[in-house]
Amino acid sequence: MLRSLEQHTESREKAPSSPSGRCLHLPRYAACLGLLVMAASLQGCSTDATKPAADAAQKPAIPEEVQDATKSLLGSAAQVLLYGDLAKTGKQQLLAANVVPNTPKSTIAGMVITRAVIAENEDGKWVELVRCDEHLKNAKGYLALTPLQAVSGWRLQYENSAEQGMYLYLTPVQAGTSGRTLPIAVRWNPETKRYQSMDYSYTHFLGEAPTLESPRSTLR
Repeated sequence: MLRSLEQHTESREKAPSSPSGRCLHLPRYAACLGLLVMAASLQGCSTDATKPAADAAQKPAIPEEVQDATKSLLGSAAQVLLYGDLAKTGKQQLLAANVVPNTPKSTIAGMVITRAVIAENEDGKWVELVRCDEHLKNAKGYLALTPLQAVSGWRLQYENSAEQGMYLYLTPVQAGTSGRTLPIAVRWNPETKRYQSMDYSYTHFLGEAPTLESPRSTLR
């Protein structure tokens, strides 16, 4: 028995020790360290794997029929900005635009576009309701407050209210002008059942004009 105790004491004295003087059992220490490294790597993989899934959930895919309608109305470079029941009428609509890349900085918020359309799905066919290019127009004519001089670009802001539907705010981009231009608000008018512009108090809808005094086109 004495011999066994002496051997046990010698084995403890020969074991590596830490700077603090405590005995380190290397196999157990290495196993614990390996488990910690594995847990950290698995956690990182789990976080990276769930991030794309979360991004995909926040950005639903645009239906192919909406993309096809947008290309037909504005060309292959057009972007779908909104789609769904935008007027709260139970019908599917889309808002698409030709967005200018690298929008110039301005004191006015929003993106710069050259053209935009609002279209509605009527029995499988997408029908244009509003066109924004040199001027603002719907099926009845030119929207009120649209500039007489043709506009080459617009700064667009939009929002989609769960109760009242889509709002558009369009400000003409006029080169060489320093004055601030008020945005033109466009909304669905449930009484006339079409999109119309509003007065600058954003409380009353305005009628259309069948013609302008001197419309000029610079895009065609």
